[in-house]
Amino acid sequence: MDFIEEIEKLKKEKNAIILAHYYQVPEIQDIADYVGDSLGLAQKASETRAGMIVFAGVHFMAETAKMLNPDTPVILPDLEAGCSLADSCPLDEFKAFVEKHPGHIVISYINTTAAIKTVTDVVCTSGNAVHIVESFPKDQKIIFAPDKNLGGYINRITGRDMVLWDGTCEVHDILTTEAIISMKEENPEACLIAHPECNAAVLELADYVGSTTGMLKYTQQSQNEKFIVATESGILHQMQLRSPEKEFLVVPSDETCSCNDCPYMKLNTMEKLYLAMKNEKPLIELDVEVMQLARKPIERMLDISKKLKLI
Repeated sequence: MDFIEEIEKLKKEKNAIILAHYYQVPEIQDIADYVGDSLGLAQKASETRAGMIVFAGVHFMAETAKMLNPDTPVILPDLEAGCSLADSCPLDEFKAFVEKHPGHIVISYINTTAAIKTVTDVVCTSGNAVHIVESFPKDQKIIFAPDKNLGGYINRITGRDMVLWDGTCEVHDILTTEAIISMKEENPEACLIAHPECNAAVLELADYVGSTTGMLKYTQQSQNEKFIVATESGILHQMQLRSPEKEFLVVPSDETCSCNDCPYMKLNTMEKLYLAMKNEKPLIELDVEVMQLARKPIERMLDISKKLKLI
C-alpha cells in the first residue's frame, strides 16, 4: 500500500490536519501539515478549524490539542505513546508536594498529564520557559515541575530559586559528558548544541542551549558547518532538510548505536497513522471538567507568548 497517497486522500475526505512533532520518523514529518515543537504545536492546535486533528506525537501533546478543541475529534495513532517525564509526576504525589510549599505558584512544563495541568497556574514549553518564569516578579515563589534539569537551567540563568520537582526525561537525562567529550575530541571543529532537558554537566559543555526549534534555527543561522546535537534523533531530519550542506551528529544514548530515539515517539508509524485516520480512532477522551481546568494554564501560556511575540 502507498501510505502517502492513501493518507493524502483521507486528509481531504475527512478535512483532517496532521500535526507532528520533530521527533517523529522522517516519513511522518514529511506528510504532516505542520511540524514543530510543543509550543508551535499548541499554537497550531489553538488556531485550527479542521474537522479532525491527527496528532503524531505523544499522549500529553494530543491531550493539549483536545483541551484547545473540545468539540473536535483528536486522534493519536498509538495510545501507548506516552512520556517518561509526564509519568514521573503522579497527581497525588504532586498535590502533596504543592501543599508543602504554600504561597508558591505552579509553573508546569507542557510535558505533563492533563491532571497535573489542573493544579497548574501557567504552563510553559522549553521554547518559552525562561520568558514565562521572568513574567513573574523576582520575589514570587515558584514551584517548577516536572523537569528538574530544565528548572535548574532556568534557575541558573535567571538567578531564581524555584522549588523543583524531581523529574527527568529519559531521552535527555541519559546523555553523558563522557560521550560528548569523546565526540568533541573526534570532531574538534563541531559546535555542541543541547536541549535544556539535558543534565547540568552536559549543558555546561554546550555552545548553545535551546528548545528544539531554537536549536534548529541556530543551525540555520550559524556559520559552523558541523554540529554535535544533544537531543532526540528526529530533529536531524529537519536540520538536514534546511541545511543540506552541513553535518549533524547526534549524541548517542549508549555505545551500541549512533542514535538517541524516544521509544514513545517512535511508536507512531505510517501504517498506524493511516489506520487511525481511516478508522477515526484511537480517540483522545478527557473529562469535561478536567479539560476546562487544564485549558486555563495553557491559554495563559499562549497569551503571555503572544504578548512577548514568541509566537
